Amino acid sequence: MAASMLCRRTAALCRTLKDFSSCKAVLSVNPPCGLLLQTASYNPKPLKLNLRNPHIPDKDSEKTPEWQKTARYDKKLFGRYGSESGIDPASLWPTHEELEKIIAEENQWHPPLEVMLKNIEAREKEESEKRLAREKLIAANMAKMPKMIADWRREKRETKQKLKEEKARRTRLLAEARERFGYAVDPRSPKFLEMVAEIEKEEKKKKKLMKRRLREEQATGSDAPPAASS
Repeated sequence: MAASMLCRRTAALCRTLKDFSSCKAVLSVNPPCGLLLQTASYNPKPLKLNLRNPHIPDKDSEKTPEWQKTARYDKKLFGRYGSESGIDPASLWPTHEELEKIIAEENQWHPPLEVMLKNIEAREKEESEKRLAREKLIAANMAKMPKMIADWRREKRETKQKLKEEKARRTRLLAEARERFGYAVDPRSPKFLEMVAEIEKEEKKKKKLMKRRLREEQATGSDAPPAASS
């Protein structure tokens, strides 16, 4: 009995090894084709909408999120479930203000061809006017250029002459201060500044006297009788 049981187990083991070797041979012969067939045969099923019992959120409930109470979500529900959503299609249509806003945005970002052509023409006209005005300004400035250069040179000569006269006056005042005080005086010292103020005051008096004499001489010349003609 033990011998017969051992024989049966040996036979079963041989059959198992034979089946395993045959399966291994089949897989080793053509493994890529099996993989391709398995990949090609995969066809996932589309998600099905629950049209019989759709989930319509309750807008009066406090548990419903705010984003599910908006008009945008109503449009989404109507587009998904249609009349089963219980939403009135008329409520999804934009209001007069929204419609005007949409039309204005369309006209702004997508204007008609005639409007685009008019805008291009107006822009080209504006650029042409700016260019002509700039050219006119350049021509006017170029015409003034010789006079401007002459004025600049004259101002430069006058400034140079003024600096030269100021330097000579300063040298003269320093020499006069040295002669008056007997030693070289610092031009920043109070003595020198007082002397300069005194000299300027005397010069102003002299100028006033000269102007008065000129006026008197002119008045005397105008009052003189004309010479008798022979």
